[in-house]
Amino acid sequence: MSFFVGFVIGISFGIGAIVAFARFESSRSRRRSELATTVAAFARMTVQDSRKLLPGEFYPHWLVFTQRQKLTWLNLQLDKIWPYIDEAASELIRTSVEPVLEQYKPSILSSLKFSKLTLGNVAPQFTGVCVLEGGVGEITMELEVQWDGNPNIVLDIKTKFGVTLPIQVKNIGFTGVFRLIFKPLVDVFPCFGAVAYSLREKKKLDFTLKVIGGDISSIPGISDAIEETIRDAIEDSITWPVRKIVPIIAGDYSDLELKPVGTLEVKLVQAKELTNKDIIGKSDPYAVLFIRPLHARTKTSKTINNDLNPIWNEHFEFIVEDASTQHLTIRVFDDEGVQASELIGCAQVPLKNLEPGKVKDVWLKLVKDLEVQRDTKYRGQVHLELLYCPFGMENGFTNPFNPNYSLTSLEKALKAGDETAAGDIGKTAKQKKRDVIVRGVLSVTVISAEELPVVDVMGKADPFVVIRMKKTEVKNKTRVITNSLNPVWNQTFDLVVEDGLHDMLILEVYDHDTFGKDYIGRCIFTLTRVILEGEFKDSFILDGAKSGKLNLHLKWTPQPIYRDS
Repeated sequence: MSFFVGFVIGISFGIGAIVAFARFESSRSRRRSELATTVAAFARMTVQDSRKLLPGEFYPHWLVFTQRQKLTWLNLQLDKIWPYIDEAASELIRTSVEPVLEQYKPSILSSLKFSKLTLGNVAPQFTGVCVLEGGVGEITMELEVQWDGNPNIVLDIKTKFGVTLPIQVKNIGFTGVFRLIFKPLVDVFPCFGAVAYSLREKKKLDFTLKVIGGDISSIPGISDAIEETIRDAIEDSITWPVRKIVPIIAGDYSDLELKPVGTLEVKLVQAKELTNKDIIGKSDPYAVLFIRPLHARTKTSKTINNDLNPIWNEHFEFIVEDASTQHLTIRVFDDEGVQASELIGCAQVPLKNLEPGKVKDVWLKLVKDLEVQRDTKYRGQVHLELLYCPFGMENGFTNPFNPNYSLTSLEKALKAGDETAAGDIGKTAKQKKRDVIVRGVLSVTVISAEELPVVDVMGKADPFVVIRMKKTEVKNKTRVITNSLNPVWNQTFDLVVEDGLHDMLILEVYDHDTFGKDYIGRCIFTLTRVILEGEFKDSFILDGAKSGKLNLHLKWTPQPIYRDS
């Protein structure tokens, strides 16, 4: 929580002093930077290994402790300095956190401010520490912290209706991992120019809210609104890759600040076999997608009414700040109208699993909870196409759908550091991306089907296939093959496609009857693969059918048009 900012700064200074002591005492060494690297490596060494590197007179006594004893030593020191950290941190939290809470306060509140703020007399405890391999001229540490505190935190809130309420934040329980980056390492005391800190991992965050002199549950919506505000503020203000920078020595530390490293393009294609949440009819599913769960960065799809196999075919774009640690999260809900939406399931994709510049097609199984996956109930699947476009790739990143368009202009704008210029050029780049039109002719050869389910009383079927483009609603159909569960058509259809990036191909298999037709199953495709590969032949399982697959041959003849804005 942002309430931990103060003690993290204090501990940062403490750990910085330890690093400084090691570097200062080794001032007679030939090169200070090499010795700093050695000290940083102590956490991974045995006592015997470290004694080989430093003579006794330069050997800090605390390095002989075991890992457990080191943490005990650190916790003892924290207990001693905690009253001073509490006093300093309380004022810092008041001045730095209040603006963040104001930014995220719900619409039903007109103001949200602290009236009392102390962190209590219970210091947090360190339960783990490690030193990470960092870049040249920096030391990166991660500290696991557990805090069951007794703070005195009172928020004065004022509603839009003029009602003022004092809300007490109680029973705080927190477990998480803080990352500290000491950079740059310098030759003057305290041997580093600045420290950047961030909540690298939030394992647990519990707290309760209580109206002083009353029950908060008697005011509908207030408790949930305030709790959501606090959690949103934490996500935005301190959770990795966001980091806070504390300058120790005057200088320019802009290289430590959070910067975009690329964009993630997401095509939400479809879902299938979703769990039905409605008693009457079927669920009305929609999806929420995000990398960072902030209101401004969360994307929401349209709602597909009364459908457990919805087709969205929607495009979204996200900013990526750290591809090695961030995830794309998708949550699928059932829209309940005026009532709160009900979660059907959720899924995550680690961005580190994406190859830059390559489209990845994924089907994700939905689960009830991403952290505690004890519920093994099948909740359906969701289909995505993902394209990670990093800034700074050699020679710039080239759009795989249009080699004449690249993101180098946006990259240069971001590097220039001019926010206004970056915003303007960014908007221009997005406009150009919308103007990229991939036009061509899609040749669809319906070769055959295999192992279709029995539909007729006589144990056979009379199958035919309807070929449909979703966006233009152009339809074609094959001839009917009578009395066959393994029909062969070998029919080709040439379809003019005006916007290949945003259209879809749908093939539906039916059984022909004298008085109509019976639905068997379908296959749904974006045109991404055929546009990138040009031509392919493959077999596809029929969704919605007990058995069966379609054998197809797809070919793309491009006629690209680029309209400059």
